[in-house]
Amino acid sequence: MTKDQKVVAIQEIKDLLQDAKVVYVADLEGLNAAKSSDFRRQAFKQNIKVKVVKNTLLQKAMEQMEGVDYSEMFQSFKGNSAIMISETANAPAKLIQGFRKKEEKPALKSAFVQETFYVGDNNLDMLANIKSREEMIGEIIGLLQSPIQRVVSALQNKPETVEAKAEEAAPAVEETPAAEAPEAPAAESTDETPAAE
Repeated sequence: MTKDQKVVAIQEIKDLLQDAKVVYVADLEGLNAAKSSDFRRQAFKQNIKVKVVKNTLLQKAMEQMEGVDYSEMFQSFKGNSAIMISETANAPAKLIQGFRKKEEKPALKSAFVQETFYVGDNNLDMLANIKSREEMIGEIIGLLQSPIQRVVSALQNKPETVEAKAEEAAPAVEETPAAEAPEAPAAESTDETPAAE
């Protein structure tokens, strides 16, 4: 690879990393052409960009990036490396997990997710369980809707309970004899007399 080709390759990697919030570095070594193609196809369907890169060029590109210090990941840059860029935090981890149900590879080398670094394949399960932004928003909306739904349900049921109470009270009024009704105001007037003194 000539110097000019290296410059171009580094720039391509930098373009991929620009504004990336989710960066995974995986080992695809051992996947034959058909399996590698299948992995890329599945990644494309999930809106994950995959690019096989040389470790030295990846490190140089990351060193030139402003805003994020990727140096924690450099120790994992050995052997075959592919970068995976995604908008969804757990999508690459889930893709790797799903693919590994049938294959030994790909293996996770390192990842930069939600401003945190993860180094080593042992972090794969934790990364797969990270909630995506959409899942978090969905949960928040669900939590917010729950009390609102209870209030709406209570309001919808309230007229029925008020009508039921009114119906229960109505027969009680009819059963009360008319003669007893005037006595109630008389009792109230005797209560007022001591207050006047």
